Amino acid sequence: MRQDKLQPALGEVRAVYAELAKRPLERSCRSLTGCCQFQLTGLTPQLTKGEALVAAKGVRASGRKELPESADGTCPLLKRETGRCLIYADRPFGCRTHFCEAAGGPHARKEILDLIRRLEEVDRKLGGAGPRNIQAAVADALEELS
Repeated sequence: MRQDKLQPALGEVRAVYAELAKRPLERSCRSLTGCCQFQLTGLTPQLTKGEALVAAKGVRASGRKELPESADGTCPLLKRETGRCLIYADRPFGCRTHFCEAAGGPHARKEILDLIRRLEEVDRKLGGAGPRNIQAAVADALEELS
């Protein structure tokens, strides 16, 4: 990917995350990792291309070159030894607005629709194909960053 497209796209995704953090929506993530257990929740985050690239940059910053294996239905970005997200600061929008009741439940779509549309616009600019499963999206983004 050309750097002249990549940096502005990553900046826009991070700006969306920053805007979400400033919104007065009651949230209290306590890193319980229940939402990271996809096999139990039946829900897997879907990432736009911009989100996947930000996540891939986070994976690289953690010292990894590829996505860790996860055959048990747990998020591949969950570090088993510590129970912590490998890329917490770069975690996707879905992980930030998740359904976890302990953290305050899901965000109402109407409260974040403008942010979702901004992520979709970044996806279009990057030639993405819309939201994709976290494992596939991040694996492809890591390959693209190589």
